[in-house]
Amino acid sequence: MREIGMEVRRFEDIQAQTGMSSNLLAMRLKRLEEDGLIERRQYGERSDRFEYYASEKGKELDAVLLAIRAWGQRWGGFEEDAEPSVNMVYKQTGETMDVRWQVPRKGFPFSFDDVECSISEAFLAEREARATAFKAARRKSAAKAVTSSPSESKKKATTSAKAAKSAKSIQATKTAKSVKAARAVKAAEPGKAAKPSKRKAAR
Repeated sequence: MREIGMEVRRFEDIQAQTGMSSNLLAMRLKRLEEDGLIERRQYGERSDRFEYYASEKGKELDAVLLAIRAWGQRWGGFEEDAEPSVNMVYKQTGETMDVRWQVPRKGFPFSFDDVECSISEAFLAEREARATAFKAARRKSAAKAVTSSPSESKKKATTSAKAAKSAKSIQATKTAKSVKAARAVKAAEPGKAAKPSKRKAAR
């Protein structure tokens, strides 16, 4: 919700900043959508491309996120004069929203739509570094998949061929042994003479 509140809309961008796996993030976004806290909106021509927006229900959590922000500023071990990661100004009054700021009675329900935000240079650099590292990892993973795929396929094909050949050889051996054993048993049966050969004697 924090990332969506900061107007980070797309799946990969949210993933880059949160560090979640694709499966976990997809599950959480789906749950937030089912609970009515966010909405998906398709963008572009592809049907599987979506952006995420806070719903009216979700925006009412902004006051909770603001309280968590103030708590973090007080108890996060920061210097008293440290610049916050995100500077916030309340649009209606022009007030800077520090740890002592309270939502005015007439300003409820509060939403980050009522706030002018600016990210500090340090936090911006941190976020850009995460995004860059995420994209580099994606490219590396994709390149590895492309280069390893042919060799892996060849290896699997060779292994399958060997296995099939081995199975065929084992089956042939078993069949030969079974035939030989059956003949031996039949020849050893009492009271049964061997059949004369059908081949004519050589003259």
